[in-house]
Amino acid sequence: MKKVMTIEGMRCPHCSANVEKALCGVSGVSGVVVDLASKTATMEAGEEVVDETLRKAIDDIGFQVVDIR
Repeated sequence: MKKVMTIEGMRCPHCSANVEKALCGVSGVSGVVVDLASKTATMEAGEEVVDETLRKAIDDIGFQVVDIR
């Protein structure tokens, strides 16, 4: 299923690359696209992927998830 996260704290291409790497490291997540301008990350996530797992992956690298839809 498609998920879109709004993430606070991304300020540069290095930040967005770190977010992409963190989300790609979550089992069941693929096709991650990070948009620095809109502060979003869009991905395909299997049914087994829970929002809290995605939130933790982002929190662990120092950014804050505002919304997951």
